[in-house]
Amino acid sequence: METDHKIRDSRILKWIYDRLYLAFGPRKWWPADTPFEVIVGAILTQNTAWLNVERAIGNLKEEGCLTPQGLRLIERSRLAQLIRPSGYYNQKAQKLKEFIGFLFAGHKGSLDLMFKTDPLILRQELLGIKGIGPETADSILLYAGNFPIFVVDAYTRRFLSRHNLIGEQANYSSIQNYFMDNLPCDVKLFNEFHALIVQLGKEICKPKPNCAVCPLRELEEIVSKFSALRADF
Repeated sequence: METDHKIRDSRILKWIYDRLYLAFGPRKWWPADTPFEVIVGAILTQNTAWLNVERAIGNLKEEGCLTPQGLRLIERSRLAQLIRPSGYYNQKAQKLKEFIGFLFAGHKGSLDLMFKTDPLILRQELLGIKGIGPETADSILLYAGNFPIFVVDAYTRRFLSRHNLIGEQANYSSIQNYFMDNLPCDVKLFNEFHALIVQLGKEICKPKPNCAVCPLRELEEIVSKFSALRADF
């Protein structure tokens, strides 16, 4: 039988999801034509706005190199210039080259082969690539590989911390487990929920939040209500 604590957290997360979905509607994220484009975008979006990533990806498309083989053959210096709009372009060019090296060395340059790997094993492999951390690895797994894994980012940490649902020092894994332990294991749900949190962070729950219009402004009351309910309610 589920514990009172788990049922409470499940109810809280469902309420949050429903309110965000009502406020923002379906996000249809990730905006990409192919899984490979998702992966490139996940690497390029580190420390920059998505608009800058779109410009960089547009350059890669114009160059005709937005494929594993294309990025394998292009000179790193040329790649860096093409992705310049995304910022930190030299470092990101190296990260892309590192991923491409991994893809060809371990999976014959095939995303289909790569995504046949057990997701837990693949996650560890991705984390072993220089420049790919948990958020980027999980974005690749969820949005490109369609594996049910919840992506945690700065927006997620910010809104959970502000509503005292996590401690300020909570690490990536504990935040991820908060969602994955208390939600159905569903790719579409994890995809949509993360995208809704991103929208909340961009529009309302900013470093200087606009709490008066936040769709979660009643969350403290809801948490108190669900905390008072027994599991057999």
